[in-house]
Amino acid sequence: YDSWGVAVLNSNGIEVSKQVGVVTTDPLSIHGNIGIGHTRWATHGAVTEDNAHPHYAADKSFVLAHNGITENAEELKAMLEKKGHEFHTETDTETIVRLIEEKRKQLAKISRAPLEMRLREAVRAAFKDLRGRNTIIILAKDGEVIAARNGSPLVLGTKENRKNNSELYFSSDVLSFGAHVSSVLVMENGQMVSKNAHGVQVMDIAKGTKVTSKFEKNAIVGADVDKGAYDHYMLKEIHDNPLVIRQVLKELDANYKKLATAIKKAKTVYMIGSGTAGAAAAQIAFYLRVYGKIRAVSLIGAEASDYYPLIRKGDLLISPSQSGETADVLEVLELAKKRGAQIASHVNMPGSMMTRMSDFKFMAQAGPEICVMSTKIFVSQIAWGYLVAKAVGGKLTEGKKNLQSLANTVDRQLKDAAWMSDIRKLATKLARTEDLYLLGKGQNLQIIKEGMVKIIEGSYIHAHGIPAGDLKHYAITLMEEGTPVIAVVSNDELKASVLNAIHEVKARGAKVVGVSPTNADQFNDWLKVPDTRETSAIMNVVPLQLLAYYMALARGNNIDKPRNIAKSVTVK
Repeated sequence: YDSWGVAVLNSNGIEVSKQVGVVTTDPLSIHGNIGIGHTRWATHGAVTEDNAHPHYAADKSFVLAHNGITENAEELKAMLEKKGHEFHTETDTETIVRLIEEKRKQLAKISRAPLEMRLREAVRAAFKDLRGRNTIIILAKDGEVIAARNGSPLVLGTKENRKNNSELYFSSDVLSFGAHVSSVLVMENGQMVSKNAHGVQVMDIAKGTKVTSKFEKNAIVGADVDKGAYDHYMLKEIHDNPLVIRQVLKELDANYKKLATAIKKAKTVYMIGSGTAGAAAAQIAFYLRVYGKIRAVSLIGAEASDYYPLIRKGDLLISPSQSGETADVLEVLELAKKRGAQIASHVNMPGSMMTRMSDFKFMAQAGPEICVMSTKIFVSQIAWGYLVAKAVGGKLTEGKKNLQSLANTVDRQLKDAAWMSDIRKLATKLARTEDLYLLGKGQNLQIIKEGMVKIIEGSYIHAHGIPAGDLKHYAITLMEEGTPVIAVVSNDELKASVLNAIHEVKARGAKVVGVSPTNADQFNDWLKVPDTRETSAIMNVVPLQLLAYYMALARGNNIDKPRNIAKSVTVK
């Protein structure tokens, strides 16, 4: 992301190397067999080498890297400064380092335990004072590695090498070491783990007692993380859309029907997600209302606090997620779980916290999604949601038939060289603008919002998704000669209403790109898409994903790693 660092233990002690910018493939000048590394997405403090992790203890007896946000950092810092601790960075992470040092200092006065044991106890004591979602890893000078989890993810992986020496990996994501391990241990909240000469030990942070944990078989070993013949992961993953729709069809009918029964019994059904998953959640809520006749409410994770007093036993929360570790969504689900509500999830990463806390667990089985911008997982999520809604309405078989036809249609379109060429030409033209608007209604409302998200993420162009029916109430003031507008129009009962909105922007000089099965006089450019009826929204998002890709390409941006955003948002 914006900076990174590595700490390695060798005969010189703990050596640290930090850099600003993306991780390079250049060899480092430090060497050793035990190390920790960190890629930073800045929350507290500017992007500098000093603020990059890992951070040294004052005596350089350990280094620490951190994933999360320490919500009471300023309060702790003031207390620690009064006790004589000096701070050298702007990060909340350094507060954790100094707090551990202070706890170790206090323990030294009352305990004769060895230094390494005092470090573990100091970590445990420090965690009791931290507020927020914080996960850390420590490399000590004696070779011990200590990691502790509260909120942000923590996983371990292991594999015996040829010399029968155990190789152990710590990470926030199974995918990072998936190709190198055979077994995985997912740490629970409130647990810490240490690895030293005596082996691996897991402990409950609050109680200080040992926890029996078992490594499980790595579910993603051998997963395809190669771009193949494609220039970018994003393009490959868009071409995976037919595959992920077919994966949704492989889920057992019994599982869909079991969730459908719970949905029909629930007092209130909440769909919840953030970012692209937020648009997916809203689209699934639409399907539940239209095809399941369910009163479904969609929520954005970070903006759901006003619903907290309303969530209760008998409710059902459904969350689509790529990682299953989105912090602001997990916070809502944790509250709901305590209230006695049920949880269903659709996740792509095995072993996630969201999956582990769910009553109804669905896995996308879509393969790794490497590009930070989600494409195939969004398609997987809304295809799954469509089937859930059809199951609620007692028409699961019909839904599966429609999705099978959709997968075949999307496959054909992506192999149509002329269609792809038209999209690329159109994207090159749109990439020259700095403001762009999208219009949609009904089944396409969340689709144009997701198109907006993709265009913003990839091209850094200002884009605005506008409900077609709401246009005349405010956004019409932005329409003038040459304003680019993308209008998504399906052959459904709302088509005439959307075309009316297009008339209104055309009258003010807008240049309209129509994404539709049929051409219209109002379109300046027409991007033809097949009419797949009930699944038209899923079909329509594919050309919007491709437009976003080629717009980003035309502007020379880093497509697979856009600036300032992270793949898995594990902090609030």
